[in-house]
Formats: sequence, structure tokens, C-alpha cells
Amino acid sequence: MVSVVQNVAIDCADAYGLARFWSAVTGCPLHPQDKPGDPEVQVLPAEGPVLYFNQVPEAKTVKNRIHLCLRPQTSREREVERLLGLGATLVTDRRNPDGSGWAVLADPEGNEFCVLRSESDRAVMTS
Repeated sequence: MVSVVQNVAIDCADAYGLARFWSAVTGCPLHPQDKPGDPEVQVLPAEGPVLYFNQVPEAKTVKNRIHLCLRPQTSREREVERLLGLGATLVTDRRNPDGSGWAVLADPEGNEFCVLRSESDRAVMTS
């Protein structure tokens, strides 16, 4: 027997607000019954685990031990710019002059995540 990952739980101060950010990031809808002020809100990908936002009283204090890594459908550079426009902040730039590497961003509540190279970015490097 094995276990299946049901969801990725993210503690936060504003479950609905942070879920809306991640809904915009992923292009996936919120659960249809979720509304502003709810202490638990879900982002529902077509496949893979649910992103589950759980409102907690304590603030984030240290670096995440687990984080999401995103592989954009557009170029990494365009996706980083789009995410910054949605309210993310650049934490660490690990992009290299040769096109390799990644960017570490944080969501509006400071949770770190990475933006990797897209498949098209990777194809350019191998051709």
C-alpha cells in the first residue's frame, strides 16, 4: 500500500487573499464555495494535489522547509515579471548568464517558491 498526496497545506494570515494570489499564479479556480473571510480556502488544479490555505494566528518567521517549484508555460523571464506584477517579490536571483538556474520569489505573505526554466527555455539550451 502507498499514500497519495491529497493536498499541499499552506499556513497563512489571510486564506482567501493568499488563495486568490495562487489561483492567479496557477490559473486554477478556487473551490466554488470559498469566499472572503473563510479560514480555509482551496485552489483546485485539474490534476495533482489541491493547494489548501489554512488561516493561522502566528506569522511566518523563517524560511520554508518545503516550497513549490513552478515550471512556466511561457519563458521563465516573462513568468517572473508576471508574478512580480501579481504581488510576488524577488528573494534570490539564481539565474545564470547561460540561461540556467532559477528565481526564488515570495508570495504576498512571504512564502518562498521557485520559478524554473520553461520547456522552451530548456530546449534552447540543448540545441
